[in-house]
Amino acid sequence: MNHVVLSALLPVMALILLGLGIGRARWLGPDMVRRLSTLAFMVLTPILLFRSMSRVHVEQLDLLPALVYALVLALVFGGVLYVQGVNRRAGVVAMAATYGNSVLIGIPLIDLVWGSTGLVTLFTLIPLHSLLLLTTATVVLEFAVARDHAAARPELVARLWVVALRSLRKALIHPVPLPIIAGLLFAQTGLVLPAWIDTPMFWLGKAFGPLALILVGVSLASSYVGRHLRGALAICLLKNLLVPVLACVLGWGFGMSGQPLAVMIVMAALPVGANAFLFSQRYGVAQETITASIAVSTALSAFTVSLAVLLLGG
Repeated sequence: MNHVVLSALLPVMALILLGLGIGRARWLGPDMVRRLSTLAFMVLTPILLFRSMSRVHVEQLDLLPALVYALVLALVFGGVLYVQGVNRRAGVVAMAATYGNSVLIGIPLIDLVWGSTGLVTLFTLIPLHSLLLLTTATVVLEFAVARDHAAARPELVARLWVVALRSLRKALIHPVPLPIIAGLLFAQTGLVLPAWIDTPMFWLGKAFGPLALILVGVSLASSYVGRHLRGALAICLLKNLLVPVLACVLGWGFGMSGQPLAVMIVMAALPVGANAFLFSQRYGVAQETITASIAVSTALSAFTVSLAVLLLGG
């Protein structure tokens, strides 16, 4: 089973190493990285999310794995916020601790191990994974930003509900939750995107993952993992170990078994996704720690995901 995991992980590592080489060669400066991150966040991400969600029909989904997985994510995300407080750093760390690389690693891995039937379960989890985490992280981060701005205005500090409403409005009119909601609504109409629209969206959506991973490598070139290893390992402890163990325990507790349980646990064990890096860039917090956590988590997943597949692949 190890070769199956490596076949999914190696392309991700190759793209990060390519970005590392580009960064070491100084072909892309910090300003260009920010501009490309903005392109990925503001253009490629919304297109990918809308197109993915435009094919999700709620009545066709097996909701038990999705509901159990949502509970797992909520417990870990909420636990990080409870320990660290509701602030920008905690929001980004909570996202990194729960948001896995479900597309670039998850899809080829599940396809290789369980085939099309496994992908059905995975495609049930991915939309909820994106909708829950990206929307929650956006709301938390927008609230933290609004509260920071309100600190200079005592009249707003005394009326935090005003800050909460403003941050919620900004979170909904945002390049992440808005295309998710729009895509879901579009899917329920039964309409299909015409080929002349769908094909360019497919191309642009495919560009998101490689670009994001290359930018992770470029950022890694200007920072040293050793300096941020402690923070990265703390995130990896949550993402690579706690989340899959919690998924296993709660899955058994809710009576899950067989392939749906196995796919959910492997999904939970996937390494930190590149979207966490884009959020850290967007909100200007913990960039070095998140970058290091993606690299370390991806490397560790060669062992943790291999173990999960070995134990559950049968």
